[in-house]
Amino acid sequence: MTNESNRAIADKLRQAADLLEQQQASPHRVHAYRRAADSVAAVDADLREIVAREGAQALQAIPGVGPRIGAAIAELLRTGRWSQLERLRGTLDPEHLFRTIPGLGAALAKRLHETLHVDSLEALEVAAHDGRLAAVPGFGFRRAAMVRAALAAMLGRARGQRGREPADEPAVEALLDVDRQYRAESDRLPKIAPRRFNPGGDAWLPILHTERDGWHFTALYSNTALAHRLGRTRDWVVLYFEADHRTEGQRTVVTETQGSLRDRRVVRGRELECERHYARATRADARRPGPPSAAAGPVVGAPAIVREGPALYPGVLQRSEGTDTAPEPDGLSVRRAPTCSQS
Repeated sequence: MTNESNRAIADKLRQAADLLEQQQASPHRVHAYRRAADSVAAVDADLREIVAREGAQALQAIPGVGPRIGAAIAELLRTGRWSQLERLRGTLDPEHLFRTIPGLGAALAKRLHETLHVDSLEALEVAAHDGRLAAVPGFGFRRAAMVRAALAAMLGRARGQRGREPADEPAVEALLDVDRQYRAESDRLPKIAPRRFNPGGDAWLPILHTERDGWHFTALYSNTALAHRLGRTRDWVVLYFEADHRTEGQRTVVTETQGSLRDRRVVRGRELECERHYARATRADARRPGPPSAAAGPVVGAPAIVREGPALYPGVLQRSEGTDTAPEPDGLSVRRAPTCSQS
């Protein structure tokens, strides 16, 4: 006899497969979700009871369910929602998701989303471990530790076990190449109608599904309040990535406005790697006859960047002699002119 709860989860997996197929994702990825859906529907025991008894890792004993689909099932069991499916539909509300974390209200949830540019619990967990969360105004090491513990419990991990390591991600070369493809093909890509900041319900947001080196990527322009306020909805590109045996992660790619990487596309949080990437490309071009490669120079046709006002990626501001110094990831620091509040 089919368990009704399991069948509802299987239906969600099939919905994701259908959307991925409509949005031109790889047949392999579509098939993986359909296979997992069939396996989940065939399980007699209630998945909720299995997780309560044996932990979320037990889900991976189901044929076709690995870490990424297992994490999706665990999220559905925990919250009744699945952020990846909502993203594919254009209905994702990260601030509502973050309010499910104990101790986080509406104001802090909004600040997390706008400052860190993450919209899943897994991505927030990485930020909680790599120091970015503690740098968000209103947090600090003690509150970041509380969030880490809450996320560990919510994501079903044992005490002390970390989620994705920052190094366990695609190379910056792959991230920048997916960003390049997305922006070059955006006019021809399938479009979705995001619920946020879209009162007319227009299908305007291009979505790309592609693969590099065993990683599955989904690319979307940022549709956050901050991106709209700063006019970056056609500049900031959010990349989601997952592999068959890895859970989902995300990064944001932007056009840098300051410093040695000015006017170049940069993966936020991995600026030093981007700097090394461009240096290698420049050296290679110097040895190669002909015009420079796209990797070595500024992005051709990049959107105009406003030089005034707040920096592209808000950090923790430290006042110093009438200017703001914003610590950036990897130890970089950017000097800014004084600006008005972003309220």
